[in-house]
Amino acid sequence: MDFKLKLLLILTLTSTTFAIRKDVSFQETQICRTTVQGRYLITDYTGYVCDALSLDPKSHCCRVKRDQYSCQGCNLVSQCCKSYEYCVSCCLNPERTHINQALKVKIAKPVTSGTYSSLFDYCAGRCRHNSESVVHENAYLSEFHHCFAPPSNNSVGISDTQIEVRLIGINVMVGKQGESCDSVCKTVGQSCVVSKFAFINECGIMQKYMKCRGSCLASIGPDQPAEVAEDAPRNLNPGACLYTRRPSMLSCDGFHQHTKRLCPCA
Repeated sequence: MDFKLKLLLILTLTSTTFAIRKDVSFQETQICRTTVQGRYLITDYTGYVCDALSLDPKSHCCRVKRDQYSCQGCNLVSQCCKSYEYCVSCCLNPERTHINQALKVKIAKPVTSGTYSSLFDYCAGRCRHNSESVVHENAYLSEFHHCFAPPSNNSVGISDTQIEVRLIGINVMVGKQGESCDSVCKTVGQSCVVSKFAFINECGIMQKYMKCRGSCLASIGPDQPAEVAEDAPRNLNPGACLYTRRPSMLSCDGFHQHTKRLCPCA
């Protein structure tokens, strides 16, 4: 076999090898991450919702590509949904959830807790039941109990309308002077919901339920939010409303002899 024929044979084999390696059957298959909580529905990480039988056996993605980022059964003001899977789908819409903000949210309350590593992790985590959607961990505040909004302490710039929506199912009550919220709620056969203090610890909300005499002051104390009694010593600013910049201090059993508390009951 002469040199030219050998060279032609080598080039032919080399070309065939490259053609095989480019064949689609040798390409890596994309594997979807999906929710696993639901009994009937599944949401993949691209935002599609389908039933388990509609998953692609190779990619684990939803084969039916319609209604991406579906918000079926969701309240878009409160950012809460009736269904876990549709909550995740709605949350994954980049126009509704900003990834830069989502990745700064801690997975749990302890300071040592890490943050979410992806938008899918954030949505799948936030849409599960959280302390803000239950009363004493055994009853839901509303049928819309799958929420993807950031935690209360991260909700900067939230509007009064959004606050009011998040207080649906909550009986906001003004207590008597020197009375704790545990006592206030008990008088109507309800319980104090500590997770909702973050939404009423606002001047705009307090002024809807209390006189406040035109002033709303930052203070420190477990009895806030509250209104100072008219007969309180002058140095305590009688008639003024007080909110705290340290929400971690808020509690249901806090009280002060010269204040009337604003309480979230359910």
